Amino acid sequence: MGPDSPQGGQQCPAKGCPRPMAAGRSCFLDSSSETIQKNISWSASIPTDDVHVSLAPIRGLWRQSVWPGAQVGGRAIRTIEFPPDKCDYGCSLGPPPQGQGINGQVGCKLSPAMQATSRRCRWASIPGPNMREAASMYGTAVAVFLVILVAALQGSVPPESPFPYHIPLDPEGTLELSWNVSYVQEDVHFQLLVRGLKAGVLFGMSDRGELENADLVVLWTDGGRSYFADAWSDQKGRIHLDNQQDYQLLQAQGTPDGLVLLFKRPFATCDPKDYLIEDGTVHLVYGILEEPFQSLEAINISSLHTGLQRVQLLKPEVPTPAVPADTRTMEIRAPDVLIPSEETTYWCYITELPQGFPRHHIVMYEPIVTEGNEALVHHMEVFQCAATFESFPHFSGPCDSKMKPQRLSYCRHVLAAWALGAKAFYYPEEAGLAFGGPGSSRYLRLEVHYHNPLKIPGRRDSSGIRLYYTATLRRFDAGIMELGLVYTPVMAIPPKETAFVLTGYCTDKCTQLALPSSGVHIFASQLHTHLTGRKVVTVLARDGRETEIVNRDNHYSPHFQEIRMLKKVVSVHQGDVLITSCTYNTEDRKLATVGGFGILEEMCVNYVHYYPQTQLELCKSAVDPGFLQKYFHLVNRFNSEDVCTCPQATVPQQFASVPWNSFSRDVLRALYAFAPISMHCNRSSAVRFQGEWDLQPLPEIVSPLEEPTPHCPTRGAQSPAGPTVVNIGRGRA
Repeated sequence: MGPDSPQGGQQCPAKGCPRPMAAGRSCFLDSSSETIQKNISWSASIPTDDVHVSLAPIRGLWRQSVWPGAQVGGRAIRTIEFPPDKCDYGCSLGPPPQGQGINGQVGCKLSPAMQATSRRCRWASIPGPNMREAASMYGTAVAVFLVILVAALQGSVPPESPFPYHIPLDPEGTLELSWNVSYVQEDVHFQLLVRGLKAGVLFGMSDRGELENADLVVLWTDGGRSYFADAWSDQKGRIHLDNQQDYQLLQAQGTPDGLVLLFKRPFATCDPKDYLIEDGTVHLVYGILEEPFQSLEAINISSLHTGLQRVQLLKPEVPTPAVPADTRTMEIRAPDVLIPSEETTYWCYITELPQGFPRHHIVMYEPIVTEGNEALVHHMEVFQCAATFESFPHFSGPCDSKMKPQRLSYCRHVLAAWALGAKAFYYPEEAGLAFGGPGSSRYLRLEVHYHNPLKIPGRRDSSGIRLYYTATLRRFDAGIMELGLVYTPVMAIPPKETAFVLTGYCTDKCTQLALPSSGVHIFASQLHTHLTGRKVVTVLARDGRETEIVNRDNHYSPHFQEIRMLKKVVSVHQGDVLITSCTYNTEDRKLATVGGFGILEEMCVNYVHYYPQTQLELCKSAVDPGFLQKYFHLVNRFNSEDVCTCPQATVPQQFASVPWNSFSRDVLRALYAFAPISMHCNRSSAVRFQGEWDLQPLPEIVSPLEEPTPHCPTRGAQSPAGPTVVNIGRGRA
């Protein structure tokens, strides 16, 4: 056995070898083979009337199916033959007959003589496997593959699975994505399961989930061969082959569940046609091909069944703390809701803790999703109601229902938040989120976002969140602090803007007064805007220099909000400044969008989770109202007194009458960049800390944080010039 042969293999018999290959065994063709100029391994399993054969390079991390027409060792495979022997096992393998074979494999028929001899021609020392043995062999092969994959990812994978993250891409469950992240190699490994494959599939990423200007990978067939390629779409949705093939196909394999594609891509490729995979939300796009296309360029996106899914791909590598032995669980679940046949529904449900429920610490929580609804339950949040009210009315219905009690608006203190693709959330070992006991409301509000784009009727749901809590209180209470902008109409976005930025401050004066001398430690963050928000970032500044990013989402979506663990705990000390900026797009609006609580108004908030808890619950700002009135007066001087500046006019009314030209837009932007601010440095009682907080100067930043430069991977080999030929069976998977 040569150096390339795995341990336990057998050298292929030479022509005329009297020993047959038993079903399920493997051997290795040497490099002198006329058909294949590379050491390969092959195995055959014999059911009642078919032989299915898969071949794979011995060298390399990933097994890869080989079929007639594929390239091995630089030469095309025309036929693959069993070694002829006295048991008449010779068989030329071609494409499987219509309806036969499985994706990624080839098959051929056994002659009656072969079927007969298959029972008697065995190696005396190694009996042929029965069904149980075959299953064991298959399980062993899978286990070996997973071990290799885990090793390749260099420790970035939890031991229970090489692909720990999973999401359904489409509501029907046809496409299921699993993935893993290697921060060492700076790439993402994807596993895409395609059920009921027809003629192909496209998958990719884009800025907001559109199919135009998207970074794509496409699997398609021309009716004869099948192909895999890195591609991109232009602004008209036309697909083009990418000159730089950065998606690397690792395996195409048929399974009982469907076709599985394994491929990987670096975070950054420095290809202008590629999407930069970074922290924050990623808008995934997909399309299902139902008929062959003669070329990649012939694919018409408008004729495909397409969709999008949002997810955080780059999950942080955070150690999982141990859960206390006395941990108990509580499930906050929707009460058998009939999911409305609407594309988007926010469902609100009020429940309550038992009477006399004492103080506990929440140490973790995880989602509970009703089986079969994995593609419909988009995100969920549990809020605690304000303790200022003794009771809250019970309610179960759409959050925008006119029947919803007004008091439910006071249930805004976040206890837990989950979004599609997220796993369980753990608090640091030294901290827990307090709930229950004196001064804490017994009433909780569950909010579930159902995303039902196909408007499927009759689906019932009892999804929710499972809280893990302990009566053994940890050393620190965890706290939640609001950063960003005050909910006020003085902060507004003009209409028809593509990227208008508003910024809120937590000033050095507030942190100096309200934080302990030892500082606080931020370990998680939840960003929040309403419908026009596109980007959110919070930066820490110290002594006039921006030092680090607390949280950033360059592809933020108001429809995908979750509490995200930070990759690195951020420590905030007395005198530090926290700057939160939100970018908005109001291209589809005719009037100014003002700040406020309404869904058509706007917010800019970062709910940071930190410890130890302090009395500081809100550290936000807004432009000084007096300076805003000066803006309206200035606009009037150049626009014929269009804006009413009389005392009875409200700020929203004034903004509604502004004539939005380049002057009024630029002056408003300049006003927000230099005018004094009103600081809200508030205790949990909503009362400001003692001090002067109006007409405060903007924090002076002398050294802004530089934008990170993407790290382009070193290319060890020339990328393929064209699509990769693959074999996908036309029969059942």
